[in-house]
Amino acid sequence: METLVKILIYIHALFGGLGLISGIASIGIKKGSKLHKNSGKAFSYSMFISSLVSLVIARMPGHENLFLFLIGVFTIYLVLAGNRALTFRGDSKHSADTIDKTISGTMLGASVVMLLTGIYQLTMHRGGNAVLFVFFGGFGLYMTLKDFYTFRVFKEKKNAWLSSHIGRMVAALIASITAFMVAGLHIQTLMAWMLPSVIGTIYITYWNRKIKGVPSLALAKN
Repeated sequence: METLVKILIYIHALFGGLGLISGIASIGIKKGSKLHKNSGKAFSYSMFISSLVSLVIARMPGHENLFLFLIGVFTIYLVLAGNRALTFRGDSKHSADTIDKTISGTMLGASVVMLLTGIYQLTMHRGGNAVLFVFFGGFGLYMTLKDFYTFRVFKEKKNAWLSSHIGRMVAALIASITAFMVAGLHIQTLMAWMLPSVIGTIYITYWNRKIKGVPSLALAKN
């Protein structure tokens, strides 16, 4: 069993590393270019596989970890939702479909579980990952509720798809950077868990302001 766990950890680390490299490359490449799209695809596939493997590891005997399992679910949501946001571009889509609602609805449920778990641990003074449960649970709740809002107004707010895409994909990259700091560099501090999210949020806010006044026609050409 331990041999299998080690193999899964290596696979998880390998694709996590590929995701980190391709994600950083995607950030630095001109948005909408072919290279940006290809690096984005490499990032998405790598992060999806790495996170999927982490779900298995977090439920194996002797390695059970609810927090890491839910973080894996969170990362998968970010990658899937970030890519699904692209389907709202242009006028070909008139409403959110079952896939969109299932992805966001699943994460909404997971976020509630994380938030309630954190609140319970704080109330009972159990410590552990209580603050992280509350932080990521609240973050996930905010993002999924915003998804359902976007589903209703994306026809009126033409840039909503791009804002959603950037927000989710950057957040997925944040997850990759955080994992590298915590698992790769062994920086086991609250700051290591939360600082990348703070910096990423500033970056997302910058881009949301930048695209706010960009005509939707210009965005659709990218």
